[in-house]
Amino acid sequence: MAEKNDVVFVDGVRTPFGRAGEKGQYWNTRADDLVVKAMIGLLERNPQVPKDRIDDVAIAATTQQGDQGLTLGRTAALLAGLPKSVPGFAIDRMCAGAMTSVTTLGSGVAFGAYDLVIAGGVEHMGRHPMGFGADPNPRFLSEKMVAEDALNMGMTAERIHDRFPALTKERSDRFAMRSQHKLAAAYEAGKIQPDLVSVAIRSESGWGLATEDEGMRPQTTMEGLATLKTPFRPHGRVTAGNSSPLTDGATASLLASSDAVKELGLAPKMRMVSFAFAGVEPEIMGLGPVPSTEKALRKAGLTIDDIGLFELNEAFAIQVLSFLDHFGIDDEDPRVNQWGGAIAIGHPLAASGVRLMIQLAAQFAEHPEVRYGITAMCVGLGQGGTVIWENPNYDKRAARKG
Repeated sequence: MAEKNDVVFVDGVRTPFGRAGEKGQYWNTRADDLVVKAMIGLLERNPQVPKDRIDDVAIAATTQQGDQGLTLGRTAALLAGLPKSVPGFAIDRMCAGAMTSVTTLGSGVAFGAYDLVIAGGVEHMGRHPMGFGADPNPRFLSEKMVAEDALNMGMTAERIHDRFPALTKERSDRFAMRSQHKLAAAYEAGKIQPDLVSVAIRSESGWGLATEDEGMRPQTTMEGLATLKTPFRPHGRVTAGNSSPLTDGATASLLASSDAVKELGLAPKMRMVSFAFAGVEPEIMGLGPVPSTEKALRKAGLTIDDIGLFELNEAFAIQVLSFLDHFGIDDEDPRVNQWGGAIAIGHPLAASGVRLMIQLAAQFAEHPEVRYGITAMCVGLGQGGTVIWENPNYDKRAARKG
């Protein structure tokens, strides 16, 4: 009979994130090649892991067509050089795709069905805009299940501003500006680069190499943000400056059972404590991480005060601010998104969940005084996802000093 195992986050890598569209660095790069590159980089960083020991591969994409279709987990496994004996599958939970890849395969590890798995995601929003080619059932509107613009993520963000007047545009802009500045500081300090896998790219000027995130705007100021248009509503509060940009990119992570970690001499970066997904009204999808986090905390027997580090996906600044206000956390709390977030880095939908985990794992290594951390994100169609992680470097003496 299978026994319950600890689920260990061994390692994670990602491609640099690129701006979506013809001017973006990945315009001439296939989506599946992006995730294959991330997987190859992950395997190269962990040569002690026998490729034939990988039990399954789950790769997420939101728009599963063209070069993001054809059961990505299986096709990417073959293209990345894994043995033909390694199976794989694709996942779609929109923005929480990679997060769901991790929790789904992690559940298999906990159950005892898997020892070693690869979980990740990819989104080439330049080739596959969100919702492109989809055919929503007419009942959604005819039976008034959702508002007509519930699939317009910018409108859902405007509605959170409506619901919580204290969450002003000025607060959103300031949060967005700090995200840009924090990412610039993290790059300057060499925090981001170790987990990036460079990608060969082709443009009209020839071949090149993508080595860093393309959407960074470290020169961002409050004055500049105040002048930006509000495309979702006249005199609105959501702008390109306080939202994540359309992005191309891929992520990949290696999860293992505690037994496999011991057998292969792996160095765990995090241990999965609990996870939860929750639903909210699609019209205010940005509030999703609130109930999912409450649920994950309850399942773990923890409170928000036990969490020492937060990696919250910045689909929109207002979405993170609503989370912080709900839990009584200050806008500038140093535990939150220490190295910036999706507003500066980018948000390639189904890839972003593992990006959050990569950054949390790196921060755990620097903070032995922190025992627990959270990765959380809102999800289109009115959902939220949260994973709680434990720091294997936790030191009670360091915590007491802190």
